[in-house]
Amino acid sequence: MAKTVKDVLSMIKENNIKMVDFKMVDINGQYRHVTILAENFSEKTMKEGIGFDASNYGYAVVEKSDMVFIPDPDTAVIDPFCQVPTLSMTGNAMIIDTPENRPLPQYPRNIVKAAENYMKELGIADTMLILPEFEFYLFDNVGWEISGKNISATVDAKQSYWNSAVQGQGVVVPKQKNYHIAKPFDISYECRSEMCLLMKEMGIEINYHHPEVAASGQFEIEPQLGEMSKMADNTMMIKYIIHNTALKHGMSATFMPKPIYGEAGSGMHVHMLLLKDGEPVFSDDNGYAHLSKEAHYFMGGLLKHIDSLCAITNPSTNSFKRLVPGFEAPVTVGYATSNRSAVIRIPAYAKTPNKRRFELRNPDATCNPYFCYAAILMAGLDGIKNKIDPHKEGWGPYDCNLYHLSDEEKAKLTHLPASLPEALDALEKDNDYLTAGGVFPKELLDNFIKSKRAECSELSKIPHPAEFDKYYNL
Repeated sequence: MAKTVKDVLSMIKENNIKMVDFKMVDINGQYRHVTILAENFSEKTMKEGIGFDASNYGYAVVEKSDMVFIPDPDTAVIDPFCQVPTLSMTGNAMIIDTPENRPLPQYPRNIVKAAENYMKELGIADTMLILPEFEFYLFDNVGWEISGKNISATVDAKQSYWNSAVQGQGVVVPKQKNYHIAKPFDISYECRSEMCLLMKEMGIEINYHHPEVAASGQFEIEPQLGEMSKMADNTMMIKYIIHNTALKHGMSATFMPKPIYGEAGSGMHVHMLLLKDGEPVFSDDNGYAHLSKEAHYFMGGLLKHIDSLCAITNPSTNSFKRLVPGFEAPVTVGYATSNRSAVIRIPAYAKTPNKRRFELRNPDATCNPYFCYAAILMAGLDGIKNKIDPHKEGWGPYDCNLYHLSDEEKAKLTHLPASLPEALDALEKDNDYLTAGGVFPKELLDNFIKSKRAECSELSKIPHPAEFDKYYNL
């Protein structure tokens, strides 16, 4: 049941709340926040909002940058990481207009809602359900320095194979052998269980958590399928819980796609399906992998626009250090059943009509989840609108391990962009599917591309430690 302002006021009183925290989202998908005394919170606060400068959040707005943040009472939760009793809410950014405010089109939460409304207007579906898989590393120590005299980064995980000579109890995991490893090797089990219990307390249902492949502290938490806009909110909260719980246990969590050379990267595979009037749009007993033609067209849209999508779903230079052959990384533009080497995988275990779906395997959690999920939906809708058949386009199905093909066969395949600049080039050329229906404002895409190009330029000028190994003595 949705919460009301009265419910929020009751929560404040019943839980002796002292502070009310408003969490907002910047262009990179990171929380910012403003906090007020609980005694100053009222229905007026919910109506008039809290003022902030949108330009400091990365949004290039045509209007004046002074905006108001309007809290959403349905997102009210007690923040478990604050010593002072604190109620937390997220919400939407609004443009200050007369006689009333209107949504800021560039604000992430408004974009994901606009994408859902566009889907409904097309009559294709009324609900998109998604399930993102959260892969991350937990390190016991991490540090880095970028200065004139030192360019370095160090990480450590107690159970990693590299500690075999110093770990007095011998509790170490061989390289790339961490998948589902049990105690005593799974030394962060209690930490992750606490994460999942906190998520459940906040209304986020969890399927499971487990160790992932990389021996140096890689893990996964998987929530249950949920509506797209709600899951975007939940994605922010899941990351918030993981980061803060890790710190509480003396560790540091990172969603960085490739923090360790030679170990598996961390992705955020996104499962998806559509419903219309409660009925599955993607199910067909007679279709390939029991998927309907609409499901195939949706996949066709994703694969057609995958290069430009990568700029939004994989928006860090580090993202493309994960998207390389090996490590089960999805680098081939194609689809298949139970095949982790293709960009789109159809899980064979999803057999019931209301669970039949596929997953997009290239995204990672450095993305802004609102932009990521909305862009995925817009690409898929474009595929359905234009009946883009992935089989006719030559994108599969690839029911074989794509890494084991001959060189001649591999030469026929197409692959994801090899770098963030390549993905940004693609986004500049291919973005009409995003701006359709006014969902993604052109100003936002232009500003996003400009910001990311500046990032790439900055990083390209910094010497890399590996360059010393290659070139120092030439």
